[in-house]
Amino acid sequence: MKRGFYTIMAAQFFSSLADSALIIVAIGLLTAMKAPPSLTPLLKLSFVLFYVLLAPFVGAFADAWLKGRVMFIANFIKVLGCSLIFFGVHPLLVCAVVGFGAAVYSPAKYGILTELLPPEKLVVANAWVEGLTVLSIILGTVMGGALVSPTGISWLLGLGAPLLDTPGNAQLSVLIAVYAVAAIFNLRIPDTGARYEHQERNPVQLIADFANCSATLWKDKLGQVSLAMTTLFWGAGATLQLIVLKWAERSLHMPLDKATTLIGVVAIGVSVGAAMAAKMIPLKKALTVIPLGIAMGFVVTIMTLVHATAIAVPLLLIIGLLSGFFLVPMNALLQHRGYVLMSAGHSIAVQNFNENLSILTMSALYAVMITLNLDLNIIIVLFGLFLAGISWLVLRRHHHNQREHDSLRLIGEHKH
Repeated sequence: MKRGFYTIMAAQFFSSLADSALIIVAIGLLTAMKAPPSLTPLLKLSFVLFYVLLAPFVGAFADAWLKGRVMFIANFIKVLGCSLIFFGVHPLLVCAVVGFGAAVYSPAKYGILTELLPPEKLVVANAWVEGLTVLSIILGTVMGGALVSPTGISWLLGLGAPLLDTPGNAQLSVLIAVYAVAAIFNLRIPDTGARYEHQERNPVQLIADFANCSATLWKDKLGQVSLAMTTLFWGAGATLQLIVLKWAERSLHMPLDKATTLIGVVAIGVSVGAAMAAKMIPLKKALTVIPLGIAMGFVVTIMTLVHATAIAVPLLLIIGLLSGFFLVPMNALLQHRGYVLMSAGHSIAVQNFNENLSILTMSALYAVMITLNLDLNIIIVLFGLFLAGISWLVLRRHHHNQREHDSLRLIGEHKH
């Protein structure tokens, strides 16, 4: 790997570390405010809102500037978002502004990989990205748990610093420091030499271009299948994080600061699965992992039968392993198809739009179920069956595309 790749990885690690801790800290702030339980899923919803709203514009922005510069600007926005807590702003709005920065950050983060590396290294690069992202999720979740724990709060307040006068101020100050470290690495990311001339600036034309790019990727036989699976995964993954926290509280009787360790367990599984996929699945075999999505859905439903931590940990490891193993090849294939069909920034923007629309939709549905006081076990079963069912439909679509391709090839051979 080129030297610049590791600088990108370091920047991504620290930015993702703070993102992961932020959600836990925000949940802790809502709990302290005695906010209704239905607001917790809305934290995720507010964080990803700008991924959807800004999708037509952030791809062009990422392609118009040096990617390292874009990532620096995005981290600066995240710092501003965290700083709002000092002015008594609601945690939902803090998450929304940080999410704005994350939406700007993402096309540059993934787009630079396709500029820096050849296609054959994308699966390995994605394994690195996912592995480090998962490590940052583990450590960020643990850090968030430590920050909201009584011990963490008393230690931070005990420092006696001017801005660390309330738990919220103290917790967000730590996250600001982590985003600042990420920004320093952003400034050291090298120029890849890639340039995309004549970037459109007209908002109406940008929306039209984005719609065209989205249609192109959905019509592509390989693009549509990989996009469908990554879209499903990210929506499911975001909702699963909230479900696991609630499940740990209800079924395993764990407080929030202890329940966060279970998110770390899932993340370890994802990391192992990602590493295995990088070793075992070349880009041309990426679509062979689709059945794992079906398997993951059924494994999730087993959560309803578990009431002991000793069984919960291996079960969550398996769920993480299955998801990591199918996510990495799907991501690599999608990025490759996007890069072939359009520019790096635009293709990642389309991916982000679909994946985060999925997170918005599934988080909103979860919030509605919680508001209706639906039993958590029923929610888990519905979630697992939905995951398995959509994966099965995507697999059927892939087989249909294969048969269509084989038929067209036979017709072509017959004509010759």
